[in-house]
Amino acid sequence: MSTLAHTMMTAARSADSGLAGPGELDRYPYAEAPSADRVGTPSWEGAEPELGRVGRRAAGSRGRGLHGQLVQQLGQMIVSGDLGADRPLVPEEIGQRFEVSRTVVRESLRVLEAKGLVSARPNVGTRVRPVSDWNLLDPDIIEWRAFGPQRDDQRRELSELRWTIEPLAARLAAGHGREEVQQRLGDMVEIMGHAMGQGDSLTFSRADAEFHSLLIQVAGNRMLEHLSGIVSAALQVSGGPVTGCERPNDAALAQHGRIVDALAAGDGAAAEGAMRQLLTVHPEVERVVPAPREH
Repeated sequence: MSTLAHTMMTAARSADSGLAGPGELDRYPYAEAPSADRVGTPSWEGAEPELGRVGRRAAGSRGRGLHGQLVQQLGQMIVSGDLGADRPLVPEEIGQRFEVSRTVVRESLRVLEAKGLVSARPNVGTRVRPVSDWNLLDPDIIEWRAFGPQRDDQRRELSELRWTIEPLAARLAAGHGREEVQQRLGDMVEIMGHAMGQGDSLTFSRADAEFHSLLIQVAGNRMLEHLSGIVSAALQVSGGPVTGCERPNDAALAQHGRIVDALAAGDGAAAEGAMRQLLTVHPEVERVVPAPREH
């Protein structure tokens, strides 16, 4: 095993991933939105007043502390529909409910505004924005949707998007062969193989995410590179059959190896074909996702 592989596997075992494992999705703290329309100020029933108990995913993507945890809690409530569109958010009420300062509330609402979830206007105040205004490519929103009531739609949409992005990225990457990059990709495959042999799904998933992110970054297309975070988010929230690569298996490992070999040979068509084989086709998206092509 290479030094990199050993280091990555050791770090993964000692770290708290914050990711959901098999069977954990239904335990994610979302409240299903009532079917009837609600008006007036938000009802905070069911919201978690002790922010230290909010899901650990907050620490990974939004930073530790009250600010990150409040963003997590409010973001979950908005995306799940518990706080519906055009619902007013009164900073004083939020501060009292979650026992945080006005500064924490103000900064948290600014983060949510940057994501398109809320808007703040003079003489109107802060209100929840409709789904059409959300930045649906934001990794946090991807995560919140994928573990909330919209998880089936989110995972299907992510699968379709990956089918658009990654085969092309693999083809383009074959034309930008750099020895150090190919070595790094090969290291990730090695790590995945060792992790699979030891039943270490956490290390496997981390190496898998780095493999796909790196592949997009070396495709030589800055717009595709900008989307690498989406693929990483998709892999992190995988847990159903729609996203592909969600469970370690020999077939997935072999296809990763085929991609590395194709890149080393400068064979873009083979790299694209291996990527298409790697991505799982869900029955619901077969009509929009082309069948894998043999090369």
